[in-house]
Amino acid sequence: MTQFVPEPLQSSLLADAAPTIKLLDRKYWWVSQNQTYKHEVPGNFMWSPKTNSRGGRVPSYDFMKDMKIGDVVFSFADTYIKAIGVVTNPAQSSVKPDFGSAGANWSDDGWLVDVAFQELGMAQFKPKDHMGLLSPTLPDLLSPIRPDGSGNQIYLAEISEEMADVLIALSRGVGDSIVDELSKNLNFVPPNDEIAEVKEIIMRTDIGPTQKTQIVNSRRGQGIFKAQVRQIERACRVTKVTNPRHLIASHIKPWTKSNDAEKISGYNGLLLAPHIDHLFDKGFISFEGNGNLILSSQLDNSVLDKWCIDKSINVGGFRNEQQQFLEYHRDVVMV
Repeated sequence: MTQFVPEPLQSSLLADAAPTIKLLDRKYWWVSQNQTYKHEVPGNFMWSPKTNSRGGRVPSYDFMKDMKIGDVVFSFADTYIKAIGVVTNPAQSSVKPDFGSAGANWSDDGWLVDVAFQELGMAQFKPKDHMGLLSPTLPDLLSPIRPDGSGNQIYLAEISEEMADVLIALSRGVGDSIVDELSKNLNFVPPNDEIAEVKEIIMRTDIGPTQKTQIVNSRRGQGIFKAQVRQIERACRVTKVTNPRHLIASHIKPWTKSNDAEKISGYNGLLLAPHIDHLFDKGFISFEGNGNLILSSQLDNSVLDKWCIDKSINVGGFRNEQQQFLEYHRDVVMV
């Protein structure tokens, strides 16, 4: 039986091939991440279940669907505003990332939003110390905090531009520069071969719309794939760069050779600096299971010298779940 693919799904996936970012109507959000900060902020994503434990709808979960590319997010954890982010990909249905014990009671079916976060560091601040400025700007309904500065049990809340301006000001100027910098990289235009692959996925009849969206986003290094990789890999193995804005979530076993499960598995990915990703993707380098660097005989060694790559580097051992993908890369991808 041929599976009907709703026109809105086809349109939305193909439209992503050349998105137009309009920031004039951007929204502002407050996310409370006491339980998930250490996963979501380094991983550059937000995730919530679609319903509560009784199957009922929750307004703060529904807000996830209203987040748009370019929206600004203020991360609240342990009574501090600790990070600011910009939405880079709107909500999509997603299985629950591995939150450990923090997510034990949450449903596996949820919403995932890609957000480029940057921590405030020394500029983080406690809203409770500034309620004279913040109280007049609080939402009338579903406010993330009370007039006395104590938090409400709300994961995500929309806030006014006026409240956002106060929060930015309280970050001592750091927030403005973060938003400006993160907003520079919002446009994304994929190559023609990727557009063709997206069309092929959309026409498949053996999987549903949710899985199609996840697989399409994994092709772009986005969505649940990017989130899952960042739960396992926190830096480029070779350069040690940790800032995710400068790293690519790269498949170990190529996307085109992976089955559907492998395409979105975090164990089938590495975070790599762009020049390292080029060498790895083209098969000029690979890694032993213990982390030793392997060089292809086809590699011009002067490239390593000019890029200051240590030929004898050990990048640290890999997990058991990553070994099968690395073995494929060594046996098939290396030239």
